[in-house]
Amino acid sequence: MGSVKEIESESHFQSELQNAGTKLVVVDFTASWCGPCQRIAPKFAEMSRKYPKAVFLKVDVDKCAETAGSNSITAMPTFILFRNKTKVDRIQGSDEVALDLKIAHHYGTGEEAEDDAGVQGHMDLTTFIVKQQCECLNESDEHPFVHCLTSGGGYLESDVDEQLIISISFTQSVKVHSLKIKAPQDKGPKTIKIFINQPRTLDFDMADSFKPVQEIELTPQDLDGTPVNLRYVKFQNVQNIQLFIRDNQGGGEVTAIDHLVIVGSPISTTNMSEFKRVAGRKGESH
Repeated sequence: MGSVKEIESESHFQSELQNAGTKLVVVDFTASWCGPCQRIAPKFAEMSRKYPKAVFLKVDVDKCAETAGSNSITAMPTFILFRNKTKVDRIQGSDEVALDLKIAHHYGTGEEAEDDAGVQGHMDLTTFIVKQQCECLNESDEHPFVHCLTSGGGYLESDVDEQLIISISFTQSVKVHSLKIKAPQDKGPKTIKIFINQPRTLDFDMADSFKPVQEIELTPQDLDGTPVNLRYVKFQNVQNIQLFIRDNQGGGEVTAIDHLVIVGSPISTTNMSEFKRVAGRKGESH
């Protein structure tokens, strides 16, 4: 059904963030005397019904000054989006279209909106992927990498031989816990070398010779979408991740992946662009 819960104190706010787990939390920082706040409030309530798997909170900045201060609120309304108690986005002003777009992006689709992507305390990181900055070497024109980022959008297939290099960039630093791969048992990946935080996409010679952060060997049973755990301690601050798929299960010339999910959690970071105030007096917005 969806509903907006009004926050009573900083401890109440922290409790709600904690209880939300990996669900998306959308917080409206508002004030009773703020005209734009009152105008967008009914739309915010509608969004809580539109996105029932997200948690919607309302914080009166006068009643909860500590919460407003700790989140650097300088004008109302300001909306902050959280996952895993971590800020993932922020928008200032009463632009309901822009707010809805941000919520939709971080909410994801069916599977992405689930609580923990099958791993307690972690989530599907697909909404943190910057698709424009991703690259896949040796992808087929008909079946490119972006097809495997959704469960129903086709599949990724290699082109001239069985090898692939997949380079994925994130919108912010993340911790990576595991991979979930759905692929045909004969054409699915077998040996994968994993690299992180490379300044550019590795070529095949480099990927073959460089020492990876981790190398994993999958069995056909690993290709049903169940989490394949990584050495979590090695993946605590990841801006980009590269997967060198060296071969496939059947030893053929074509490797295919139906769906690839990176499971983990965002790291709290400070983005100074968040604190730019829109034109107008302090305490006002448009």
